[in-house]
Formats: sequence, structure tokens, C-alpha cells
Amino acid sequence: MTDLTLFEPAMCCSTGVCGPSVNEDLLQITSVMNALDTLEGFQAKRYNLSSSPQAFVENEKMSQFLQEKGVEALPVTLLNGEVVKVGKYPSMEEITAFTGVRFAPMDSNDGGSCGSGSGCC
Repeated sequence: MTDLTLFEPAMCCSTGVCGPSVNEDLLQITSVMNALDTLEGFQAKRYNLSSSPQAFVENEKMSQFLQEKGVEALPVTLLNGEVVKVGKYPSMEEITAFTGVRFAPMDSNDGGSCGSGSGCC
């Protein structure tokens, strides 16, 4: 199983639509992580420091990371328990490299070629 986990800074919500302006990166991450979590053989999790602080404490890598780098270094992306990205959310291209699953942007002009067995969502 491929496990992709995001440890995020304290936020009021995970979608980025709770403040005065929409955070497009958070909207994209929310969609990609939700889609990835529905695929067989994948587990995609997100932990927000304000709503899931215990997850940071219980994960040895994240606990040590926060002690060394502080919360300013969040978000942190773990792939199968190993840190693969720090300080920014992974791009769709990086998530594809991490997982082998290609995600097409919603405004993509690929004609909806993400059919069964195409390896993308």
C-alpha cells in the first residue's frame, strides 16, 4: 500500500475556502488527496495542527521534525513514512511522481481521457 500523508499548519479548515480569499493550492490538494484515498492500494491522509495535534505527537518523524524546525516549516509531506517535501504542498506532478497516479487538472483539455486503467484521476 502506498501511504501519502500531509502534516499541515494550523488552519480553520482543510479546503482553503474559510477565509476572505480562496487558496487554490488547498482546493487542489483537497481534491487530489480525496481522490487518491478512494483508489485501491493507496491511503491519503491529512493532519491539521489545530484539529489533529495528537497525530503530530504520535508520529515520531513529525514530532522530531517540529522540535528541530518548528511549525513554520509546515506543511510536510510523507510518503510511506519518509519526508519527501517540506514547506510547501506537493504539486500534482510531484504527487504523480510519488504515487504513479496522474491527476489531470479540472481545466484540462485532454478530452476526459482518464478512463478506467489510464492511471489518472
